[in-house]
Amino acid sequence: MTKDKDFKKLVRARMTETGENFTTARTALLTANQSGQSSTDSSIDPQILRFRTKTLRTFMPDGYIVSVPTKRRALVLVLIEVLAALDPDRVYDEKQLNVILGEFHPDFALLRRELIDYRLLERNAHTGEYWVNPSPPTHTGSQAQEMAGLEVFLR
Repeated sequence: MTKDKDFKKLVRARMTETGENFTTARTALLTANQSGQSSTDSSIDPQILRFRTKTLRTFMPDGYIVSVPTKRRALVLVLIEVLAALDPDRVYDEKQLNVILGEFHPDFALLRRELIDYRLLERNAHTGEYWVNPSPPTHTGSQAQEMAGLEVFLR
């Protein structure tokens, strides 16, 4: 059963309002509760924020992927949003992961493959277990270009 279901609903509502990812919205709500006021992250490049807002409005208007982006940079941003739905302290078996990814888009295998290719998700090929990569490596080549500036949205 989902832990803190009511709080997650508040976080998702804030995500819809502001276009923030799950982690950013959650942090802002926790900070607001502790300090008694709302908070926004002004350290993120405004151009990146505009790209994120436009991409999420286009591909994930209601929190679900309406179509998978063909441009890799937009795909990376969508993958980061999907990654925010996974518990970083949990190990998932393939069926559990497929159910969660299937809530975002029917082609859960594509999402799973891309998350692994970008090393945002790790897997044990022998046991079929998956987990969020606690420290994603520095990307090189084309992946570095696709990830540039978007790392701020990772946990």
